[in-house]
Amino acid sequence: MTTSSVRGGPYRILIVEDDADLAELLRVVLGRRADLDVHVFTDGLAALAAWRSVDPDVVLTDIELPGMSGMDLVEQIRLQSPALSVVVMTAHASVDYAVRALRHQVDDFLVKPFRSSDVVSKVTALAETSRRRRTEQAPQVVLAIGAHPDDVEIGVGGLLAAHRAAGDSVVILTLSRGARGGDADDRQHESLAAAELIGARLFLEDLTDTAIGAAEPTVSIIERVVAEVSPTVVYTHSANDRHQDHRAVHQAALVATRRVPTFACYQSPSATVDFRPTRFAPIDGFTDAKLALLACFASQTDRREYLEPDFVLATARYWSRYGGGRSCEPLEVLRDTSDVLTGRTAGATEDGPVAGTAGGGHGLVAVPDPTVLAS
Repeated sequence: MTTSSVRGGPYRILIVEDDADLAELLRVVLGRRADLDVHVFTDGLAALAAWRSVDPDVVLTDIELPGMSGMDLVEQIRLQSPALSVVVMTAHASVDYAVRALRHQVDDFLVKPFRSSDVVSKVTALAETSRRRRTEQAPQVVLAIGAHPDDVEIGVGGLLAAHRAAGDSVVILTLSRGARGGDADDRQHESLAAAELIGARLFLEDLTDTAIGAAEPTVSIIERVVAEVSPTVVYTHSANDRHQDHRAVHQAALVATRRVPTFACYQSPSATVDFRPTRFAPIDGFTDAKLALLACFASQTDRREYLEPDFVLATARYWSRYGGGRSCEPLEVLRDTSDVLTGRTAGATEDGPVAGTAGGGHGLVAVPDPTVLAS
């Protein structure tokens, strides 16, 4: 949540309507109220690009929009602002539209034409609700687990920065010091610098690089950290990965974090084509933070092409084709019973969307041949 939202001031209303006449009418009707600060956009993508700076208390959006649909827009914004109130409006009064709106957890549904007095009363009431939600919303505790130094930062560095900006606590657990991929002392210092950069807590273990097991002591290490920090969200490696350490950490984390409400898997450079993300977390505004995190790992940046800034940015840009915005980090969500991913930063059910949804299921698939890789 932002400081301005908690502090008060006029309620900020973001209107997204491609009918210029109706958009202007809404601007005038709502703008007459001294307690309402109205911002109007006629394009879904433009509204998405501006919503963070507007920091609205209420979004009032049409469903059919140029650029992106109103429902897609709602998904993107809900991902990072669950307390935000949303009203969907449409000229098509159908059951399908209403059901779709409810599935996206909108707060109200208006069928055109509607009376201006109804809009004013609904928007004002929902703005008050939005402010109350933001004040009451509890922060999350995010645990990001990686096999080696820089794994977590590569996979969800932008998302972790977004969590911190939202007031969440971030804990990083790195299970080895990456001695096969560089000097262990250097990599330890780099991990500490990266964690400090975003204000994360770091647990750095010393399991044998390229020989991490899926059972003990890996499970116990993760369970110990879980018991100490009580995470509500876990990000870790995918099972769909060529690196044996990554697969082992994934398997151990599934066991050790079984009571954590949200469990999602990030993409590593060694992920296979079987990596099947179902959710795409926008990191617009946090790409610089991700690049800064990766720059901390100086011992690796000259050796790993996938750490080059243009490679990192191009990857995030590619995934945005599914998730909206200009940059996204992809996730395979295996468990989400907390509504964290539909709301704060980053799905109401295992098969529901967060920011965008790729077709098909997200179940675990066959593990590739176990080729031994250095971190």
